[in-house]
Amino acid sequence: MIIVATTSTDKLMPGISYIVQKELQIKKCICMDILAGCSGYINAFDIARNYIALGKVNYALVIGCEVLSNYTNVDDFGTAIILSDGAGATLIGKIKEEKIYSSLLESDGQKGEILTCTSNDKIKMEGKAIYKYAVTDTVKNVIQLLEDNNLTLEQIKYIVPHQSNIRIMQAIAQRLKIPEGKMYTNIKEIGNTFCASIPIALNEMFEKGLLQKNDKIILLGYGGGLNLGSILIEI
Repeated sequence: MIIVATTSTDKLMPGISYIVQKELQIKKCICMDILAGCSGYINAFDIARNYIALGKVNYALVIGCEVLSNYTNVDDFGTAIILSDGAGATLIGKIKEEKIYSSLLESDGQKGEILTCTSNDKIKMEGKAIYKYAVTDTVKNVIQLLEDNNLTLEQIKYIVPHQSNIRIMQAIAQRLKIPEGKMYTNIKEIGNTFCASIPIALNEMFEKGLLQKNDKIILLGYGGGLNLGSILIEI
C-alpha cells in the first residue's frame, strides 16, 4: 500500500501515490492520496496501520510531501518566513511482537476557514485563531490519548509534533508541563513543511540515535481542516 498525504498537489489524476508506484515498479498495490490538511500524515499513518492490522496488506509506504513554495504569498510575512518544501516517508509493517499503538483523530470543519488554500491561490492563515486552536485542542487530545492508555507523560520519551511554529510548540510543551527537549523540533533548520514535517523529523531522530527499542513516542498533527490527531507508538 502507498498513501501520500499532501496539500500541494496540482494534478487530480493520477495521484502522487500512483506515480510513486510506477517509479518503484510495484505491480500489486493499493494507492491513495489524501487531503487532510497539515496533519494529513497522521491520518495516512493511521489508515495504513489499520489496513495492516486487518490483514489487508503486509507493508505500507506512508509519504508526506509538499511544494509549498507554489502556494506561498511572499508578501505575507506571517507565512512566507516559515513555509518550505519537503518530503518524508515511513515504511511500516506487521511484527510478531506486541507493541502499543493507539490513535485519537478528530476534525472540526466548522472552523476550517481560518486556514485555507485553493488550487489557484495562496495559503491564507488567521494566525491568532490557529495559535489558539493549536495550543488548546492539541493539549486536550494528547491528555485524552494518554488517559485512554493509562499512561503518563513521564512514560513518553518524545512528542514529535507537526513543525508549525516554534512558539506554538513551546506553548504546547508548557501547557503539558514537559521540558522543551521532550518536544522534538527542527523547524529552525527545515521550516514548516506541512504533511512532510513529522516523517522528516522521525527520520532525523532515527539517524541521530534518539529512538531506541521499546521507547514510547507520540506523533502529533494539527492544522488545516481543521484537523487534529495524535498517535501513540511503542518503538
